[in-house]
Amino acid sequence: MKTLNDILESNKNWAKNIQNKDSELFKRLSKAQSPEFLWIGCSDSRVPASEVCGAGPGEFFVHRNIANLVVENDLNCLSVIQYAVEALKVKEIIVCGHYGCGGVQAALDDKPLGLIDGWLENIKTTIKEKSSELSSCEDKTSRMVELNVEKQVANIANTEIVKNAWKNNQELRVHGIVYDLASGLLKDLGVTLDQAQA
Repeated sequence: MKTLNDILESNKNWAKNIQNKDSELFKRLSKAQSPEFLWIGCSDSRVPASEVCGAGPGEFFVHRNIANLVVENDLNCLSVIQYAVEALKVKEIIVCGHYGCGGVQAALDDKPLGLIDGWLENIKTTIKEKSSELSSCEDKTSRMVELNVEKQVANIANTEIVKNAWKNNQELRVHGIVYDLASGLLKDLGVTLDQAQA
């Protein structure tokens, strides 16, 4: 088991390796950020945005929560989206779910878990909406992971933040993808929305 000292030592090695590749990177990043991507992903420790995309520091602005949800009363997530779109002018918003998501499975199991139950209601609503499709699926959890991502893409596109960006002709696309824990690969769900669909 790693200790805090192990993590601090790993950080020193990481920073040294980065500086060996680009000695000015940290100096540039300390002055400003200009990521082109906002990543909205699950809190699951196995799905770190930058690493699965082969990206470096400064390339992704990131928001993570259980089951990568975007809901109308989550001021944290909405604030992140607003800052990313209006201040940072990101061009791409990516919602990334992952197969084997515990939040999605818990919503499908529909057993009381405590505080998280209210959060999972957002997924349970989608489960009810898609019940006929899910009833014919062999792997309900994987399909529900995909449907959940599609729902969050639609939720983002319906925010006033994104609608206003499109109304002002800001270049902005919203994508839905899923990460496969077993292969390490990302799958494009083909649900990209942009100004043309607004």
